[in-house]
Amino acid sequence: MNSIFDVRQLLKTYGTYIYLGDRLADLELMEEEVRELYQSNMIDIKQFQKAILLLRQEMAKESKKLN
Repeated sequence: MNSIFDVRQLLKTYGTYIYLGDRLADLELMEEEVRELYQSNMIDIKQFQKAILLLRQEMAKESKKLN
C-alpha cells in the first residue's frame, strides 16, 4: 500500500465506496472505515498502520491547501 488509491482499493474489497465530494471529509471517513475494519479483525496491524499513515499525511496536505 503506497497511496490513497491503494487505501480506496482496500476499502472496495470490503464493499466500501467513499465519495462525498469533499476531499478532506472523504479522507476522514476513510480513516473511520479503516479503523472499523481493523477492530473487526478484517485487516492486520501492518495494513492498518500503513493506511492510517497515508491518510494522515494526505489530510495534512489538504489542510495546508485550505489555509
